[in-house]
Amino acid sequence: MRDVRFKLDPKIRFSSRVNNYIRYRPRYPSDIINFLKEKHILTDGSIIADIGSGTGILSEIFLKNGNVVYGIEPNADMRKAAEESLTKHSNFISLDGSAEKTGLDKERIDLITVGQAFHWFDIDKTKKEFRRILKPDGYVILVWNNRRKNGKNFSQEYEKLLLKYGKDYKEVRKQQGAVDKFFNYEKKIFYNYQELNFEGFKGRFLSASYIPLEDEPIFETMISELERVFKKYEKDNIIRLEYDTELYYGRLNT
Repeated sequence: MRDVRFKLDPKIRFSSRVNNYIRYRPRYPSDIINFLKEKHILTDGSIIADIGSGTGILSEIFLKNGNVVYGIEPNADMRKAAEESLTKHSNFISLDGSAEKTGLDKERIDLITVGQAFHWFDIDKTKKEFRRILKPDGYVILVWNNRRKNGKNFSQEYEKLLLKYGKDYKEVRKQQGAVDKFFNYEKKIFYNYQELNFEGFKGRFLSASYIPLEDEPIFETMISELERVFKKYEKDNIIRLEYDTELYYGRLNT
């Protein structure tokens, strides 16, 4: 059974999901790079701190742009996965740290990025640390791949499964709203999607930290329901998950 600390400690709750996370989590649109350049937020020489970098999904698009990226990740399993998957990028520097204590030097960073992780942070401590490591004119961007709930039958049934089996699904979703307390931001939305067979669909489902795993009695029933939904809505053995990739960008207020 899972460690009793699982629910309370985001630094360990993803450890059992690393493989599914790497393989089945949606990537981020490369259009983010062009947008940030057009806004004069990003240059090829920008030094980036990707906080809660996980398996390196967000770090990768900046590494491909040629940026130096410090991946700050407190979960050892996630951090190791990023180091292995990004090994060809010599400009990736992996560090054991957290949003509240990055281990980076003062005023070292041009741009702080956070992908799918901000809702786990202590807001007050994080803001203090971000101010410390950012250069005076530095920016912060927060990014989420938020699944579209467009009223279609598939979206409704999939949401019902998450509500039924996701142990703290509602609580995790609510925490995203804390961004309003963090900084004054502007927002840009990009369209994003995944096309998955059942193996991928199942892996995407199980990559979420609030979904039960194989050691829990409800697991087989849950997967049977997931398969039923897939078979009902698949087309040519494929399901499309659509996302709004939401980008929040701005400078920290004083």
